[in-house]
Amino acid sequence: MPIGTFAPDFTLPDTVSGKEISLRSGSPAAVATVVMFLCNHCPYVIHIQHPLAALAAEYIGRGVAFFGINSNDAQQYPDDSPEKMKQVAAEIGYPFPYLFDETQEIARAYQAACTPEFFVFDANLTLAYHGQMDDSRPRTTIPVTGQDLRNALEAVIASRPVPGLQKPGIGCGIKWKRG
Repeated sequence: MPIGTFAPDFTLPDTVSGKEISLRSGSPAAVATVVMFLCNHCPYVIHIQHPLAALAAEYIGRGVAFFGINSNDAQQYPDDSPEKMKQVAAEIGYPFPYLFDETQEIARAYQAACTPEFFVFDANLTLAYHGQMDDSRPRTTIPVTGQDLRNALEAVIASRPVPGLQKPGIGCGIKWKRG
């Protein structure tokens, strides 16, 4: 999805609250909006879960809206079922809705490829950043800081272009349905 693209809308079930959440209703006055493709079983997502929850809580307090979306095929990957999503969200303390994209239409609309993958939109829901949270990976000594995501959010909050190279998300490929 090219920078400058308008955010595709969605309405998906929140596995935590049980309510239907839409992009437009969930971020009506947000200074920035983060749409994240996550899942439960990917080691790259597991590696960042707690720091991501802390980063999201910090920026939610500054007027940023966050949406976690799991688009994996839960039939083939039962650890990514809505029930398990609700459990993981509670265990980690996700301060954002954790939405289930059963049809995978939203992942396709965002051209998402992996988990974790981050899309940062400005107040007008125009894409300003698409990429990774930071350079940390499982089995490395690089700490999880969220630096790339933080840099993008600080720029968007200040109404500036996101500086520097936007490194793609690296993780597990989205588990597409067969057929």
